[in-house]
Amino acid sequence: MRKNIVAGNWKMNKTFQDAEELISTIAGELDEKDLSCKVIVCPPSVYLEMSSDYADESILSIAAQNVSSHNNGAYTGEISASMLGSMEIAYCIVGHSERRKFFNETDAELSEKVDQLLDYNIMPIFCVGEQLEEREKGIQFDIVRTQIEKGLFHLNNDEFLNIVVAYEPVWAIGTGVVASPEQAQEMHSFIRGLIAEKYGSETAEETTILYGGSCNPSNAATLFANKDVDGGLIGGASLKADDFVKIAMSF
Repeated sequence: MRKNIVAGNWKMNKTFQDAEELISTIAGELDEKDLSCKVIVCPPSVYLEMSSDYADESILSIAAQNVSSHNNGAYTGEISASMLGSMEIAYCIVGHSERRKFFNETDAELSEKVDQLLDYNIMPIFCVGEQLEEREKGIQFDIVRTQIEKGLFHLNNDEFLNIVVAYEPVWAIGTGVVASPEQAQEMHSFIRGLIAEKYGSETAEETTILYGGSCNPSNAATLFANKDVDGGLIGGASLKADDFVKIAMSF
């Protein structure tokens, strides 16, 4: 049975002291709750060790926000999957729209990142989604299909069972605009159908598909109520402990 997941992507925010206070508060509050989902925190890489220490004493899991497509070597500033694996990091975001846009990450590069992570038993949270102009043109399904096929469909069935997919309509990220529950369900159902075409219905039903894009405490429960929405990749709301905990309690 597939997992419900709420993952908080902190992006490039928080000083060390603020980050420690935030994860300490989240861990303390969630440990007192009866949760129906796995909760993941995705801090900046410089806070992974500190965050892991808190996760070890709580129900939290930790994810990196990015990984290199290279295993090791002369790549100044990069962080390899082997490094993350040595720190026992369980998850890693791959292909977030901000990485695609600002750092020109290609489908081929993202495919290599996925392979690197799987080699070290780290579960990729693979992001897909369309720009506003692409939705306005009615090609959002073509865009998402291409991203999934080029980024993930080289994997065999056993490998794909270790993938989490996150649908993030780019026009809803950080804008305050959120996809309607119907729009979210429509795309999530489409993605699950693509997976079923490639790997079969059993694998498709086992795959967790998250929604990302201005999800907050007021709309999370409605979004998560959709049959193919298995949780959220949360941005801004994950930077406030109370909001993030409320979202995690939305199932």
